[in-house]
Amino acid sequence: MTLTRTSTLAAVPTAVLAGVLLLAGCASTVAGTPTPVGATEPGASSRFAALLTECDVVAPEKIAEAVGGDSIERGFFGAICRWTVGGPSGPVRVTFNWFETGGLDIERRTSEQLGYAVQDITVEGRRAVLSRPPQDPGSCGISAGGPAGGVVGWWVQFQSAGHPDPCDAAVALAKLTLNLSA
Repeated sequence: MTLTRTSTLAAVPTAVLAGVLLLAGCASTVAGTPTPVGATEPGASSRFAALLTECDVVAPEKIAEAVGGDSIERGFFGAICRWTVGGPSGPVRVTFNWFETGGLDIERRTSEQLGYAVQDITVEGRRAVLSRPPQDPGSCGISAGGPAGGVVGWWVQFQSAGHPDPCDAAVALAKLTLNLSA
């Protein structure tokens, strides 16, 4: 390809215009006060001081004991908390959740929509809902009103046959949670 004087002259203004637009786009003003990396506003860290401590509301040894296990391994801690417990009944999967803006009626409706057997009970003076999937006799979940609003929930799933009632374990965990939170 051969450049002619006309194409070179046309390219120069185009390049200049592109450069001006690029510089204009980079020259913007952002409102606010700059802060150094790592700095926070006063009191901001206190809002996150207890982030994910919900997973520690019941000691791991107590979780293992509640499901009849003798060893426990932390799995995932985030929006929910998970453990695998080992013991004479085989492995047990345990899940805990604490939805600060959740509602017990929503938990109940969700379990019903999933086709679970649902039972209303009371735990430590709080309304609670037990949920049991009909196709999995090794599983049971419980949701109860949280101490400061929202809902807390435990799900227990025995992986092997010959296990105790998973709802007994879920209720025991809910009792531990609500006792420690009071």
